[in-house]
Amino acid sequence: MKKIALSLTILLGALSASNATAFDGDVNAGKEKSATCAACHGPDGNAPVNIYPKLAGQHADYIYKQLTELKSGMTSGGKEGRMDPVMSAMAMPLNDQDMKDLAAYFSSLNMSEGATPKDVVDVGAMLYKAGDAERGIPACAACHGPRGNGSSLAKFPKISFQHPEYIKSQLEKFRDGTRHNDLNGMMHDIAIKLTDKDIEVLSKYLGGLH
Repeated sequence: MKKIALSLTILLGALSASNATAFDGDVNAGKEKSATCAACHGPDGNAPVNIYPKLAGQHADYIYKQLTELKSGMTSGGKEGRMDPVMSAMAMPLNDQDMKDLAAYFSSLNMSEGATPKDVVDVGAMLYKAGDAERGIPACAACHGPRGNGSSLAKFPKISFQHPEYIKSQLEKFRDGTRHNDLNGMMHDIAIKLTDKDIEVLSKYLGGLH
């Protein structure tokens, strides 16, 4: 818990020192470069297959960060960045401007809405908004916001309306350490305390959070 609090303190200090960062991606160029992406993420950025993430409406800075780290995962043999058998290979031929253009394009689109099953609303809302102090689990809303919109400056992703199946898989990867490109291991430190049921409830809850 102390590690998470320290990470947030460092992050907030860095953000206060700089009001914003210029993002020089080109939306039109990104649209032209996105044809290959559409196979998995959909022509409008809303992945038709739920194991792939929706990219529409995601923060450009976050998309750019993930693309650079996916490429780093491949070039380092998984020692750095984020390693994914499919996406790391797809990111390999992209140069820096390609990544910025793609990020700008997908962030300009609208993410499709999802729904939250009634049977997880109460438990999901409690865990997301308040966490679980007894187990040392902080509120998800502390970083991702009360509506799950995240933060562009902090590079915390928008997680509301995301496919539950994708959220579930990423929380499991953070928990078991197969994904480790989170700031100071914050997501691993949180996910390792989540049960399978917690992850299932949160994933479904986020599907319709707005």
